[in-house]
Amino acid sequence: MKILVGYDGSNSAKDTLRLALSHASRFGASVEVATSMVQGRESDRSDIQQAESGLKWAEEKAREAGVACTTHLLIRGLSVGEDLVTFAGEKEIDLVYIGVRRRSRVGKLLMGSNAQFVILKAPCPVVTVK
Repeated sequence: MKILVGYDGSNSAKDTLRLALSHASRFGASVEVATSMVQGRESDRSDIQQAESGLKWAEEKAREAGVACTTHLLIRGLSVGEDLVTFAGEKEIDLVYIGVRRRSRVGKLLMGSNAQFVILKAPCPVVTVK
């Protein structure tokens, strides 16, 4: 079984990672942790370094939990939701874990909802953590 965790370094993402690692440990699953960035220009270097640092932290937590883990920094020009759904299909992921944040209806209308996109379009079941 392969589990994908959408990870952005937020507290919600850290809680999501902890839950996914707990479940992976119990089910003997491996975990793929992915951070998606829309762009990766040189001017975004500090954001890239921050994302890489967060992925190293996630990898360390997986090692501590005794779970096989691979991390991925995705910079493919897709929205976060599209990127995670595409990645899940490419890697034949069995289960996706994502964190969700509360947003107003207007906020969702103006900015969209990556979590909603993943929930509706993922090729496998999705677990949301708030």
